[in-house]
Amino acid sequence: MLAWMLGTDGDWIVTIVRIVLGVVFFAHGAQKALGWFGGQGLQSTVRIFREQLRIPAPLAILAVAAEFLGGLGLLVGLLSRIAALGISVVMFVALLTVHWKFGLFMNWYGDQRGHGIEYHVLVLVLALVVMIKGGGPSSLDQVLFKHIFTQGGITLGAGTERGRSNLPSA
Repeated sequence: MLAWMLGTDGDWIVTIVRIVLGVVFFAHGAQKALGWFGGQGLQSTVRIFREQLRIPAPLAILAVAAEFLGGLGLLVGLLSRIAALGISVVMFVALLTVHWKFGLFMNWYGDQRGHGIEYHVLVLVLALVVMIKGGGPSSLDQVLFKHIFTQGGITLGAGTERGRSNLPSA
């Protein structure tokens, strides 16, 4: 299980996807958790979740943690698959409970009461890439994987990179 969580693909595109998601969700989470970037902070966020969305406070706090800590994890590539999963859950819940009724498109012209699901669909697909491929090169996941599972030039738990075994052939 640990090998799967830390193992990653060597594709640099995955790194780009991971970092972009990390920047976006760190900023979103910081708005909700800390009041940074024009956000309301944790107390107001939890109140809005409870009063307007009817989401219990513990679940609101989990959602904020998934965005803030998940964004931070994606930025540095630490437990990237878990971070992407947490963000996916938050986006899926937001898509179903709030945004579905407004259709596909964002509310660019102010003619509807909310935004559609296009942003959420993009996030879900990008997070799925990270969940499947891992954090990519230059992630802490890759560093930890090499440190934990490589001994004496032989990779333990081989076969986690693109389906190839790293064990020497006989």
